[in-house]
Amino acid sequence: MDLLPIPAFNDNYIWRLRDPSGRALIVDPGQAAPVLAAWGNDPPPYAILLTHHHDDHIGGVAKLLEHWPDTPVYAPQDTRLPSGFRHVYGEQMLSIGPWQFRVITVPGHTRSHIAYAGEGLLFCGDTLFSLGCGRMFEGTAEQMYASLQRLAALPGATQVCCAHEYTLSNAAFALTIEPGNTALQQRMAQARAQRAAGQPTLPTTLGDERACNPFLRCDVQPVREAVQRRAGQTFTHSSEIFAALRAWKDEFRG
Repeated sequence: MDLLPIPAFNDNYIWRLRDPSGRALIVDPGQAAPVLAAWGNDPPPYAILLTHHHDDHIGGVAKLLEHWPDTPVYAPQDTRLPSGFRHVYGEQMLSIGPWQFRVITVPGHTRSHIAYAGEGLLFCGDTLFSLGCGRMFEGTAEQMYASLQRLAALPGATQVCCAHEYTLSNAAFALTIEPGNTALQQRMAQARAQRAAGQPTLPTTLGDERACNPFLRCDVQPVREAVQRRAGQTFTHSSEIFAALRAWKDEFRG
């Protein structure tokens, strides 16, 4: 499987998944130029997949469609997206080229955010990051926590293809929460080495995220204790731990 994170803007990744024939799909093309530069003489893509409406995820679509006008664009139903896209819904199965993906609804970052899971891959946009999660611009903490739990239930070997290079900054926060987490310490060292070598820290695996990412560990005692100690109160539900943890991250300056 030929999976490539294409850098865009300052810290975005546009994902390309290519089959042996050279045909591919594209996920969240915020810019067209990096995609076209990486494409070379390959044939037109099977499809473009969009996770949500933010411009750094869809801004390159119009230009790409000028080059490949017959390419279908799959997207959530949202009036803020251009008309003409093919709307997809939670639990829908998509057959694209040789691959099959399940659509997962993951509101929180935006109200209509979706993810695509299949072929051992998870294209999750700005919902789940390596060692972090997206900000809640439109959804509630309860929605975001439930969305992350949905993703965390996927197999541990699933490769997490998120849309931003935030691993090192997320690691600094995560180590504030769980400084004694050996797996997290190792992940930080790995990410530092990858970035020093000019390599992306992605994809990560869901198993690694469950071992290291505090936002997937709200039921783990060290995370609960750290959050409750900072908040000065006891929380009953893991979703409350998540809400306080996300608020802490919003204020964190590492």
